[in-house]
Amino acid sequence: MTAEATRDAQAPKPLRADAQRNRDRLVEVAAQTFASDGVDASLEEIAKRAGVGIGTLYRHFPTREHLVEVVYRREVEGLCHAAEELVRDHPADVALELWMQRFVDYIATKRGLATSLRLLLTTNSTLFSDTSGRVSGAMRGLIEAAAAAGKIRADVDASDVMHALGGIYSAPNTPEWRERSGRLVKLLMDGLRFGARG
Repeated sequence: MTAEATRDAQAPKPLRADAQRNRDRLVEVAAQTFASDGVDASLEEIAKRAGVGIGTLYRHFPTREHLVEVVYRREVEGLCHAAEELVRDHPADVALELWMQRFVDYIATKRGLATSLRLLLTTNSTLFSDTSGRVSGAMRGLIEAAAAAGKIRADVDASDVMHALGGIYSAPNTPEWRERSGRLVKLLMDGLRFGARG
């Protein structure tokens, strides 16, 4: 058997349309639930909110960690895809600000997944090698576009902005955390725009 035939034989079969809808809905609901309730959120509750039985959840995601990994990959993909869409549809500085507000949602989900993400670090999961650098790369592209357009300061270092946004992650998880984080993004954007030539 050729290597290509072996890969084809090992590749998962495509899901039926209804099964794919159930899987997508489970991932979407799990992301929302982990962000609001943390990683210990009830899988039964996730299945219920998604409108499926717990058996359907376990058919798609045999373990909590498997579900966490898929949710995290989805969040990274969504954040990177949003950067491309926003820079295409908005002025460069507005695209950057909207993306940073979206980054707050990403942080909320990541905080909810923190315990399981630490567990995945100890396994053979390729999660972190596959996603490393993608989020910072997306932000770097947005910052470079905004600086080139004269909408933010030309001396902005993307890693400094990422470090500032990282501070949001470590802020106490209080009821007003999300609202305060949104205000911090606006303050950060004010600083980035100060002294811009455009």
